[in-house]
Amino acid sequence: MAEGQTYEKGLVSIITPVFMAERFIGQTILSVQAQTYRQWELLLIDDCSTDGSADVIRPLAAHDPRIRYVRLEHNSGAAVARNKALELARGEYIAFLDADDLWVDFKLEHQLRFMADRKADFVFAAIVPVDEEGTPMRRPIPVPAKADYRHLLSHTVIATSTVLLRSEAFGPFTMPLRRGGQDYATWLMLLRRTACAYGQNEVLTHYRVCKDSLSSNKLSSVQQVYSIQREEGIGSVSAAMNTLGFCLYAFKKHYL
Repeated sequence: MAEGQTYEKGLVSIITPVFMAERFIGQTILSVQAQTYRQWELLLIDDCSTDGSADVIRPLAAHDPRIRYVRLEHNSGAAVARNKALELARGEYIAFLDADDLWVDFKLEHQLRFMADRKADFVFAAIVPVDEEGTPMRRPIPVPAKADYRHLLSHTVIATSTVLLRSEAFGPFTMPLRRGGQDYATWLMLLRRTACAYGQNEVLTHYRVCKDSLSSNKLSSVQQVYSIQREEGIGSVSAAMNTLGFCLYAFKKHYL
């Protein structure tokens, strides 16, 4: 959203980058259309997919004016796609949803109520990992009641597809132009502007674990955490210790 532009009260702008998402994007869109909270816009930014993603999206968008589809001219990465969606967003609230994840049908309704009850500007929620067929892989992953900047340095607790922000609290912002880890870098950036993010310990998102997803490359994820913390101005020793804590927490969360 441009500087000085007013937000549409009650509207949730959903930010979804799309790249080679033909297999799952239809299910993701349907999970948004099934929401019990109806006042939303879904901003689908296609990062030059060469599969059938557009063929899945366009018929759905043609029958639902709340779905907005934009194709980028050049393949530029998820950060650029998300920033394009943030530029177009008109909502009082900003939500993020990856192109292969699924929301439970009361996700927005419950999360908006949770946000209002706590007078919060930044909230996130629990997830349950599912496989490529949508079958739960393990028990739900709980979240803490709060996460501040310091906590996030050594704990992987915020799943992107669960985040909901109040637009006016942060104003127009852009995600760092990184090929990976831009979501984590963004949460750190936003937590420098507010006291904490509030965790809703209720499963509102099915997080799809795909063999070919960026997040499946664990070594790359570790390197991203370290480099992001160095970019934050954190010393090499502290960043290494924080990254180790991040890895240990991730292992505990996913395997214990």
